[in-house]
Amino acid sequence: MIIVKSREEIELMRESALIVSKTLGMIASEIKEGVTTLYLDKLAETFIRDHGAEPSFLGLYGFPNSLCMSPNSQVVHGIPNNTPLKSGDVISVDCGAYKNGYHGDHAYSFEIGEVTPETKKLLQVTKESLYVGIRELKLGNRVEDVGNAIQKYTESHGYGVVRELVGHGVGQKMHEDPEMPNYGKKGRGKLFVEGMVVAIEPMINLGTRNIKQHKDGWTITTADGKPSAHFEHDVAIIDGKPEILSTFAYVYKALGIVSNEEDEFRREPIKL
Repeated sequence: MIIVKSREEIELMRESALIVSKTLGMIASEIKEGVTTLYLDKLAETFIRDHGAEPSFLGLYGFPNSLCMSPNSQVVHGIPNNTPLKSGDVISVDCGAYKNGYHGDHAYSFEIGEVTPETKKLLQVTKESLYVGIRELKLGNRVEDVGNAIQKYTESHGYGVVRELVGHGVGQKMHEDPEMPNYGKKGRGKLFVEGMVVAIEPMINLGTRNIKQHKDGWTITTADGKPSAHFEHDVAIIDGKPEILSTFAYVYKALGIVSNEEDEFRREPIKL
């Protein structure tokens, strides 16, 4: 069942989402060759708590850390460790924050040093597909309209769309209805309603769409060992249209990137 949020609840969710956005911006300033993912995880936990929130992922279903950090062929749910990052790596950083009774859930894939052109393009197309999907989150559409748009866009570039892992509703619980797959057929699935909030998160592989789960019970990798990319926003339907509650603006400020990609999905600009 889709849990509809009031405008007041959506504003509380925006606050949680922006704490995650700020955390990813802080990570963007710290992530580089030689740094370990466990070090970044500890920074994130402290940062989230210093902003009056709790790390959503820490202890969720038994997960041991505050960040899911998934480098290279890892798709999602990577466990932070003491292995230093190296030039050429790409890494998905997925983060959650819980404040005022609501979760924010948000992810960005970072480049470490010089990555290959084909991997750089994978990240670019995957991020573009996120916005392609968000445009379909509007009254009159259904769940698989979003997934179909993401699938068509990414498969047109020859990439594999992961089937076993999906986006989701978000609110007082980290995972709510509806599931938001990154594939599907137009006109199929639950009908979108005013006030719903979902996490849309394309998980796209350079090669095969097939994945495998490791013995730790968490880590998911591509079956062929090729890189994967992952980007995620929290999005609400307000006045019948999609509005992004999270932002990559803090990441872009840290990395010196200029972008207007989110402007069409905001009533008011982000104030950093």
